[in-house]
Order: sequence, then C-alpha cells, then structure tokens
Amino acid sequence: MTDAEFAGIGRAFGEYLRAFRLHAGFAPTAGHFEEYCRGLMSDEPRKTVEPLALRAGTTVRTLQVFLKDADWDEGAMGVVLRQKLAAAFAAEPDPLRLGTIGLIDETSVLKQGKKTPGVQRQYLGCVGKVGNGIVTVHLGVCRGDLKALLDAELYLPQSWDGDRDRCRAAGIPDDKRCETKWKLALWQWTRSVAEGFHFDWLTFDEGYGGVPAFLKVLDLGRQKYVGEVPVTYRVAAREGGKRVEAREYLKSTARKGWKKWVQKHASGGVSVWKYRACEVFAAKHRQRLLVAVNVETGEVKYYVSNDLKRSAQTLLRVGLRRAPIEHLFRLVKQEAGFAHFEGRNYRALMRHMTMALVVMCFASLQAGKLRKKMSK
Repeated sequence: MTDAEFAGIGRAFGEYLRAFRLHAGFAPTAGHFEEYCRGLMSDEPRKTVEPLALRAGTTVRTLQVFLKDADWDEGAMGVVLRQKLAAAFAAEPDPLRLGTIGLIDETSVLKQGKKTPGVQRQYLGCVGKVGNGIVTVHLGVCRGDLKALLDAELYLPQSWDGDRDRCRAAGIPDDKRCETKWKLALWQWTRSVAEGFHFDWLTFDEGYGGVPAFLKVLDLGRQKYVGEVPVTYRVAAREGGKRVEAREYLKSTARKGWKKWVQKHASGGVSVWKYRACEVFAAKHRQRLLVAVNVETGEVKYYVSNDLKRSAQTLLRVGLRRAPIEHLFRLVKQEAGFAHFEGRNYRALMRHMTMALVVMCFASLQAGKLRKKMSK
C-alpha cells in the first residue's frame, strides 16, 4: 500500500491497533509495535527489519531487539486477533447459506542457509518440489465474501527436534517439538473454538483428510467437516466389511448416477462439476464419500464428511470453499511481508508472523466494510 493510499485509512488503522496495545509492552516497545505494523502495511518491496527501521526513523538494532528480546506478548495478541474476527464473522451475512467454514492448510517459504528456525530441505508447496525452506500450518476462515487467517504455527522438522542444542541456539523452547502437521492444525482449531469461534464446517486437503486420527478427533469434538482424501482412502459398505480404495468404491469413470453443480467464481468465471455420493464405513464410523470431476479439466477430487444429513451438493460446495486460503496466503506473503523475515531466532519469527496476521486481519475487515458500502 502506498503512503497516499495509507493516509486514507491511517486513523482507522491506528484505532484498530489500540486493541492490541495492552499486550505491546510499555513505551518505547509499544511504539515499535505500531511502527512495525505500519511498515508491513507499506509498499516496501522487502519488509525486513532494515527497510522497516529506516522507514520508521529508528535503528536496525532497535527493531531487532524489539523482535527478539523486548517484553511484549505476541501470544495474547493472537487471542485478541481471533476474538475480533470471531465477532466480525458472527455478524457477517451468509448469502451462500453455508455458514462459517474453517480452512486448514499449510504454506511454505524458500530460505537460504541453515539458521532460520525450522529450515531444511523438504517439500515446499510454494515451488512444487523439494527445496530449502520452512513450512507453516494455518487455520483460516471464510463466510460469504469475508475471509481471514486466524493462526499460524511453525512446523519443526525431526532434524531440528533431534538436535536440542541447535534449537536452543535458535531460541526454540524445549517444549516445542516435532509434531505432525495435523496435530498443529487441531491445536489451532481448539484454540479458536475456546476463544469464541464457531465453525459450521472445517475443510482441508488430503494430507489431513487421509489421517484417521485427525478425523476421529473432529468427530469427538462434534465438528462437521468436508475434507479431501487420497484416492487410496479405504472404505467399506458396512461396519466390518471388506475395505476397498475410494477410487474403486466410487469410480470417477462411472456412466450413471451423476449430478451437476456450476460453481461461480469471484473473478466472474464458472467451473462445472459432476458428482456422486454414497454412505460408507471408514475410520471405524459412518461417513459420506463423494467424488467430484471437473467437467472441463478432468480434475478428480474425493471427499469424506461426517455429516450424513446434508445433500451431496452442499458437501461439494463446502469442499470447494477451501480455495480462499490460497488467496489469503498470496496476500499475506505479498502484501503483509509474511515471507520476508530474515533472522535466526524463533520468537522473532513468530512475532513477525503474528504482526503479519494482525495486518491481514485489518485488511480483511476493511475490505468487508468496503464491499458493504458498495452494495448499498
């Protein structure tokens, strides 16, 4: 955002940040928090400490200390963020009649060297192959046109967890361990619910949907979901029956039994999907299995859901609502500097990510207000 554009909303941004000031420490730390967030909102091409410090008229060392060692509470700021968004989403209209949908996914950032916390050679979705970088797990949310990122957590690879001296050198707490990404996602969901969020649905890709333990926890928490599963996901016609792969049980090449759904995109285009669904037993309980085929591209998706009452069309619509999180990832990386962190300290990294989410929350809420004004 340019200085001229920011001038138009500067007062609103200042008022928005006041909700976080209680946890931003005392002066001058609280002032650095606002300076940093304003820098993340700016049009700086690289939103690292040096250009943000120069923009704020302070020293690079001052902002480095602010990120790494200053006394302020980024965890409490995350709570404020989620509470503000919970209130906003509860008041948001629901023209699609799908309710509030939680979006679970992960993203990645290329990094050089070996010092950034969590960095290693691993699969990075941002380049579609194995590369040197970090992976973060996120919970997002959408309802109607409103969408936002609620949380972020760094995935710590086993190579780091197994070298606690390396972890301590990077400021990684001893209780921060290598946990599977689906567990990180569950903790974020649990936090958000405890802080006031209600999700009518959760949706996620096959990396999460293919984990029976993940689905079991959601069942125990009475959380409805529609999640993608791999084609090798095994299901049976009845409890205790012979299990076969989803692609064999509900073939995408079948000739009959299809229904059609036309998905409208925000860009103005449409996608046409054909779909079929049935009830199955999997992961020791009854589920709905759905196969959907993009008529134009031939793309095939398999979904499972623990909702046995809603129509298959509703399940498909929920499953296809996962797309907004990719848009949110692009925005938080390109516009809020999420991917620009350069440092070797875990707390500094988490603080940088937290402030990027704070900035994106403001942008999401402002965009929602603008849409409402334009619709009148």
